[in-house]
Amino acid sequence: MKTNPSFQIDHETLKKGIYINRIDDDITTYDIRMKEPNRGDYLTNSALHTIEHILTTYFRGTEFGDNIIFFGPMGSRTGFYLITRSLTDNYSLRLIKDGFQHVADFWGRIPDASSKGCGNCLEHNLPQAKEEAKNFLEVINDWTKEDLEYPQADE
Repeated sequence: MKTNPSFQIDHETLKKGIYINRIDDDITTYDIRMKEPNRGDYLTNSALHTIEHILTTYFRGTEFGDNIIFFGPMGSRTGFYLITRSLTDNYSLRLIKDGFQHVADFWGRIPDASSKGCGNCLEHNLPQAKEEAKNFLEVINDWTKEDLEYPQADE
């Protein structure tokens, strides 16, 4: 059986940050790692869910929203995957930073968090989502294209 490339990353040494998970022609998958794996500190389901709703809406509403293929949470509750088409790494990095700033500053109704628009509309937590976004912004604030490569095991 072929192994998923995400499972080949050394999760014992992986730090918070933004990484290029894989590139397939003009499609890039970004690993948005908000929590260090297997450390006992995970995103709550309600914060993860709220971030997903806010950022999905934000990303789709940008100038290149049609180039966003997917944004969704990791089952491990340590972050998200963002899959883009034909966007530069610099643009995608700026988009991610701006998106998390948008979450940190967000006030109002969570987009599509109704029984008609969401499969679990009762499990949202805006204050937690905002706090997680603020904490992550401290990590990625100075992140550049050169930081997008996964760290090697000996780093």
